Amino acid sequence: MKKSIAEAIGTAVLVIVGCGTAMLVGCDAVNGSGYLLTALAFGLTIVAMAYSIGNISGCHINPAVSLAFMLRGDITTGEFISYAVSQCIGAFCGSAVLACIFGLGGVTDATGGFGANGLAGVGGNAFAGLIVEIVLTFIFVMAIMGVTSKKANHGSFGGLVIGLSLVLVHILGIGLTGTSVNPARSIGPAIFAAFNGNATPLAQLWVFIVGPLVGGALAAIAYKALED
Repeated sequence: MKKSIAEAIGTAVLVIVGCGTAMLVGCDAVNGSGYLLTALAFGLTIVAMAYSIGNISGCHINPAVSLAFMLRGDITTGEFISYAVSQCIGAFCGSAVLACIFGLGGVTDATGGFGANGLAGVGGNAFAGLIVEIVLTFIFVMAIMGVTSKKANHGSFGGLVIGLSLVLVHILGIGLTGTSVNPARSIGPAIFAAFNGNATPLAQLWVFIVGPLVGGALAAIAYKALED
């Protein structure tokens, strides 16, 4: 139970800080600084959470990461389900906090949809979006697999490496899909965007569930094959 609560808290913080930054500064091609600020917000949140809840739950805060750990044999199927549900609940709660901040505070949402992911950067093409999410998640999870491997010797720098890896994939992916690489992170904002009258993220949500899960699974399989 403590691990699940930690995962919910961590995912909520990721959505509040990451998506909240995107909502505040915007992520359009004209405002390049918005790209970097949002990428850093997501990555630095991972760093902060890794060093706060990492010793409790491992700080997955991402169903794609939890799936990879399950496939590597680090957690059971039951633990994966518990983690994934908790992460989605956390993302929903994080989005609710953003709804209060931006709604009650009268702050403008520069993204127009709670920082939700979308396919505008790939011309609305779902297949292209899938490729982006699979590739970016593969890169991100491969880094996590390496850092958390029993053969790794990164000392106390593991959380920093993982956080910077998330910054890396965001720099490329924000202009294409908004960068999900995390189904839970996509689910919460998409639901609240729909509540706010923008149903497009919810209609495209399947891409940001399937893509990251496939990318995470492929990374776990590839790393296991290389490590063995």
